[in-house]
Amino acid sequence: MHRRLAATALACTLAGLPAAAVADIRITDDAGREVVLPRPAQRIVSLAPHVTELLFAAGAAPRVVGVVSYSDFPDAARQLPKVGGYASVDLEAVVALRPDLVIAWKSGNRNTHLDRLTALGIPVFINEPRRLDDVAGSLRSLGRLAGTDEVAERAASAFAARRDALRNRYAERPKVRMLYQIWNQPLMTVNGEHLISDVIRLCGGDNVFAGLPQLAPTIGVEAVLAANPEVVVASGMGEARPEWLEQWKRWPALTANAANNLYFIPPELVQRHTPRILDGAQRLCEQLEEARAKRPPR
Repeated sequence: MHRRLAATALACTLAGLPAAAVADIRITDDAGREVVLPRPAQRIVSLAPHVTELLFAAGAAPRVVGVVSYSDFPDAARQLPKVGGYASVDLEAVVALRPDLVIAWKSGNRNTHLDRLTALGIPVFINEPRRLDDVAGSLRSLGRLAGTDEVAERAASAFAARRDALRNRYAERPKVRMLYQIWNQPLMTVNGEHLISDVIRLCGGDNVFAGLPQLAPTIGVEAVLAANPEVVVASGMGEARPEWLEQWKRWPALTANAANNLYFIPPELVQRHTPRILDGAQRLCEQLEEARAKRPPR
């Protein structure tokens, strides 16, 4: 009898507590802000294509109710309601979906949009992977927010295992000085803090513009010629090798041109902060290994 009364009293006490006292999810996002949810999110809006892909990989697909343009992987993401683009979010469309969580991209979304959503009382979690470790961490964080921890942990562990296998095979190979070219007009690359530079390091590469202060700096042709990379890897807009990669053939003295080390990787495989970045890493590692094989014997 006393045990039943004690159990009843405990149940009543817990029932009288605010939900946050028993069920809060507290997690720090990539902007250093604590995000608090009373329970796993049931209606999530993604404000970046890579966030959409991460949510699907973390097992949260049934919770995603809205995405931005170019959220095209996996195929099921294409069918979800659109709320504008990552740089031009339609706030009314977001609010109309009644989200209990918005996942944003620090480098891509406008602060004014995120501040407005926060002012409306919608929890906003900011994602910004800068290292390959952060991709696994993003999967775990999104899984926790959506209540899909087990699926997310499996995805994160598989990602880490594949990353480690590539690192063990390529990271200590002879260094290859390279340029990763995002675009041609303006001519853009990445610095050493960008996630793509972590992929370059994974493959034993050396980003010749790692020391620049901007995350995705604009540079000049003269700077490239002065740096004289052994390899140039371009992205572009889709699956096709960009025509502008051939511009480097105008400079015969450029080492990358002289050695025929002008390569291409589809941007969605290396410019999205998702598990597929290791598909891009695999290609880059193989390209750098091919460049090493072309070196004259010493």
